[in-house]
Amino acid sequence: MDRVIAFIDGFNVYHSLLNSGCRDLKWLNYRGLAEAFIAPSRERLVKVFYFTAIVPWDSQKAARHRLFIQAQEVSGVETVMGKFKGVTRNCRECLKKYKTFEEKETDVNIAVTMLLEAANDTFDKALLFCGDSDLIAGVKALKRLVPHKHVHVVVPFGMSSLDLINTCHSSARIKKKHLEKNQLPEVITLPGGKNISKPLEWR
Repeated sequence: MDRVIAFIDGFNVYHSLLNSGCRDLKWLNYRGLAEAFIAPSRERLVKVFYFTAIVPWDSQKAARHRLFIQAQEVSGVETVMGKFKGVTRNCRECLKKYKTFEEKETDVNIAVTMLLEAANDTFDKALLFCGDSDLIAGVKALKRLVPHKHVHVVVPFGMSSLDLINTCHSSARIKKKHLEKNQLPEVITLPGGKNISKPLEWR
């Protein structure tokens, strides 16, 4: 059977839910979602990577995010952390400078992890959950270095990325039914017996 690894751009999927009016579907089961895009008769999901970063400016959002990461890890999803970096920008209207945060490292982390896993021959097919054209360079590098590996992009709900689709070998799209069918249980028991629950703000 072909070995499949899923590489999930967490913020890409998260913002697709917010922009598509699916805020109540954020308690996603990423392993289940990845399973929905493989052919069980000839493919086997061997690993799921979730790429994300913790926001530094809102402690409550950060706490909910850490809870979500714990929920993913129960099902064997491996989290790869990026970070937010403070940046200074100019306001287009008033021309004044202001400080904000910019998420860093996710695109690089995804590309590097795909290449490392390919070099170690741990998969035959990569499921790339993303709609970001910034990953085109990483996909091209993977195709050039290991041309026998298949890259299948899964575009998040409500997003469009024709350039990335055209760069990969094949593509699919997350539909609302995939999100609805792959929600985590509202209460999850962690190793050691502690229970965690879906945040009230996500219900």
